[in-house]
Amino acid sequence: MARSSAEVTEAQVRAALSQVIDPDQGKDVIGLGMISGIVVKDGNVGFAVEVDPKDGAKKEPLRKACAAAVDAIPGVLSVTAVLTAERAPAKAAPAAHNHGHDHGHNHGHSHAPAAGKASVGEKPAIPGIRAIIAVASGKGGVGKSTTAVNLALGLAVRGQKVGLLDADIYGPSVPRMMGISGKPNSADGKTMDPMRSWGIPTMSMGYLVPEDTPTIWRGPMVMSALEQMLRQVNWGKLDVLVVDMPPGTGDAQLTMAQRVPLAGAVIVSTPQDIALLDARKGLNMFRKVDVPVFGIVENMSYFVCPNCNHRSDIFAHGGAARTAHQLGCDFLGEIPLHMDIRETSDDGRPIVVSKPDSEHARAYLAIADKVAEKIEASLAANAGPKILVQ
Repeated sequence: MARSSAEVTEAQVRAALSQVIDPDQGKDVIGLGMISGIVVKDGNVGFAVEVDPKDGAKKEPLRKACAAAVDAIPGVLSVTAVLTAERAPAKAAPAAHNHGHDHGHNHGHSHAPAAGKASVGEKPAIPGIRAIIAVASGKGGVGKSTTAVNLALGLAVRGQKVGLLDADIYGPSVPRMMGISGKPNSADGKTMDPMRSWGIPTMSMGYLVPEDTPTIWRGPMVMSALEQMLRQVNWGKLDVLVVDMPPGTGDAQLTMAQRVPLAGAVIVSTPQDIALLDARKGLNMFRKVDVPVFGIVENMSYFVCPNCNHRSDIFAHGGAARTAHQLGCDFLGEIPLHMDIRETSDDGRPIVVSKPDSEHARAYLAIADKVAEKIEASLAANAGPKILVQ
């Protein structure tokens, strides 16, 4: 149903929430100090409902009541209300750590465990997952997600049991690239079943919110969502979980690198100098948190005209190889700028599986072979997670 486009204010949100009573305490959630992180942007509202960790699951009706109260405000287009469960609510100054999350109004929820009890450096392993690797870039628009998807499928083609986590909360691409729609199931209301395509399990924020709905969360909410998509999904037994990281080197990326037991990272860049400057930052971020860098992939490396076969180095060429040499890491390979890669990605038919005999698919498979070797070397050096048998 169409909604009014009237401007919504934070004061209106607070006023609506002040009418929601916590039945356990008999007072409104605003007066109890249970609401934090209110964000209002273009009619889209997000906030957290802070509860005691032991009450997390039973407070779901309260979260829904808060979401419904805000949704009733004229001009509100979407509501993202999440449960947080790190401290006892009320009176104390709000803390923003380890948020439980539920996207939109009626999606399945899961209550975050008190993750964070272990120190950051401990990086608790994920049961059943032998190795986790990150595909990252210093900036957006360099083809990181396309590389991550085709790398994951390339590893699967080589016989590995592979999962794919889309950690780009603000711009999830995996649903479109993998040709998946719909929402994941949750049999117990606590863990989600991954969505499957082309034989591999995947998880993405894109399954949990409509494609055209913006995610307007602040950092702590983002980190909670990432933790839950990683640790509260029924991944099963995997040789490798490929994580399509958010672009850049901000708080979300750094915290993921610190909290997740990564066996290594693959850096994606175009050949141009400005992209390589940011790629260096991404590479150095992983090194500072002791994550092995497997190497650099040069995407959009060159363009060959389909009509005359003339080659053009649109973004220059060879910059990633030179940068890898300068920084003392491996150059993993180059991927051309080609319409087939773009078209198959947009259509949900990644080129590694839809055109496996093409030159471009072979380029991704060659990179996958190198990454597989790097994973084994990293695990042999005890840099990656160990399987936990439950």
